[in-house]
Amino acid sequence: MLIYLTGPRACGKTSLGRALATALDLPFVDTDHYLRERSGEEVAAIVAREGWEGFRRRESAVLREVAAGLEDGSAAAGAAAQEAGPVWRGVVATGGGMVLAEENRRFMRETGRVLFLDVPVAELVRRLSRNPLEAQRPSLTGKSLTEEVAEVLAQRLPLYEEAHHRLDAARPLRDVCAQALALLAQAVA
Repeated sequence: MLIYLTGPRACGKTSLGRALATALDLPFVDTDHYLRERSGEEVAAIVAREGWEGFRRRESAVLREVAAGLEDGSAAAGAAAQEAGPVWRGVVATGGGMVLAEENRRFMRETGRVLFLDVPVAELVRRLSRNPLEAQRPSLTGKSLTEEVAEVLAQRLPLYEEAHHRLDAARPLRDVCAQALALLAQAVA
């Protein structure tokens, strides 16, 4: 089984994913980074050429490709994960819009444990303002950052809430990681 991290842009999926992978001695893959490396293009370039619909198709294909690579044993589970139980094969940080496709949400729930990183709008705006990464995180609506974050989060919140667990990801990373590890230990108990 895989550990999937979902949530909006700047909620900390990559940071938590790396921390969990280190703590559990597991491989880590960020689907957005994987897609950029595989295609040789930034998200903004893909969206400009193929639109959001084309990007979402690619994103869904990458989710399955990453999961297959981690599950097929090509990335063996680490010693710490084996001691905790043989179920975890890797940690996957998904793009913020991965949850838009019902088949992606179902796939993640069926092949792993889904953790939703919940962060209030004001904190997301603060994080995005500090580190905008426009090529990696192009605007979804063309509105101001605060309006866009509030609107997109309101639309996607019910989809994120389909996760197995909700984490308060506005807290310090070490606290979020500890909470995630405790929930994952309960899941295999």
